[in-house]
Amino acid sequence: MRARSRQVAIGAVLTLVASGLGVLSAPTASAEPCGGIGGPGSSPLLGSSGSAGGGPEKNPRGPQGPLPSISGSATSVAWVTGPLSPNSTYDRLGISGTDLGISWDNGKGQTLMAFGDTFGNCSVSGAQWRSNVLMRSDDKNLADGITVADAVPGDQNSGAVVQAAAPKFASEIVPSLGIAGVEDTVIPTAAIAIGGTQYMNYMSVRQWGDPGRWVTNFSAIATSTDNGQTWATSLPTIRVNAGITIPSLPQVEESNGKYQMNAYVEGQDGYIYQFGTPNGRFGAAFVARVKPADILDLTKYEYSTQDPAKPWSTNVADSVSTVKEPVSELSVAWNDTLKRYVMMYGNEIDRTILARTSDKPEGPWSAPKTILDTRQTNGGIYAPYIHPDSTGNDLYFTASRWSDYNVLLLKTSVDSLNR
Repeated sequence: MRARSRQVAIGAVLTLVASGLGVLSAPTASAEPCGGIGGPGSSPLLGSSGSAGGGPEKNPRGPQGPLPSISGSATSVAWVTGPLSPNSTYDRLGISGTDLGISWDNGKGQTLMAFGDTFGNCSVSGAQWRSNVLMRSDDKNLADGITVADAVPGDQNSGAVVQAAAPKFASEIVPSLGIAGVEDTVIPTAAIAIGGTQYMNYMSVRQWGDPGRWVTNFSAIATSTDNGQTWATSLPTIRVNAGITIPSLPQVEESNGKYQMNAYVEGQDGYIYQFGTPNGRFGAAFVARVKPADILDLTKYEYSTQDPAKPWSTNVADSVSTVKEPVSELSVAWNDTLKRYVMMYGNEIDRTILARTSDKPEGPWSAPKTILDTRQTNGGIYAPYIHPDSTGNDLYFTASRWSDYNVLLLKTSVDSLNR
């Protein structure tokens, strides 16, 4: 969907959220990715229209340092993004810093990766901010990192989405208004391929707050039929986060706030399972399921009640958490080695990255295993996303380091999850 089309289509939703339906507000945070102060977060901006504090006093290439040395339950493999990464994303894609790196199989064996707020030349005003970008990889050997091929304008299988006028500058794929207090940015939180179509769940961020806290307008699903080259938001999938229920408007339901940040996994039973958390990093995790053909129809979703007598309900208000808070930026995958589902997420209070396993997506989930204590690493590591090409005993995942504001690949052992 073109930027202007999305602004018109989403404008009514933003008007609804802003017209007295219990909209929350939060103070603006002071951190910024091109090198500044503040704690771990997802790139809170300092002003409107992507003003990230770039300026001539900044290093154009951003603050990225050497790959952090991490050992123990998790080990660092390689940078995925940044000027110092093997992919040299500053020179090849105009990316000095970005985060998340949500990865999924596109249904044809290629890995797509969606990134959050993205910055280029830090020495110019606005730092060439984009709300999000997408990369593609054909690399199946993750032992030495993730290789992203060159980007080619118009090529739906090349390393990134770029335009002919700027072939070395990754394009924003889902535009945002870029207006603080209205729609500061749009950030992907989950994605999955079904029948040749890509489905990406994203959150519309209204305003940033203290580290780990922000307020969303809504979550929604955008679709792509050209391998991530272009995206269109499905308006019926919007889950308004207004803190209020209007029976005549099913998309305005208080419990939709439980599904503002999400994760997808294809179940062994034919369902697509969607895990949701509220905005920010301090909520619990909830789970819903839907048949693949119905992923764009919210009326067809069933929600886990955690009640053995009636385990599923078509009413989102009946959602009961499957993992207690705090859960942040989670990912879930079926693991062929364990023959169990694996969940990874961050605990913002303990500053740890945790993993759990379960026979069923709705749980019960095992006790958490600490994969990484981020307090023992410099710079704050967050947002673990399981890579779809993890095989055997190796479980690969991407994560972001705040001080560099870039994404790295890490590895842990499946065996350690059974101990």
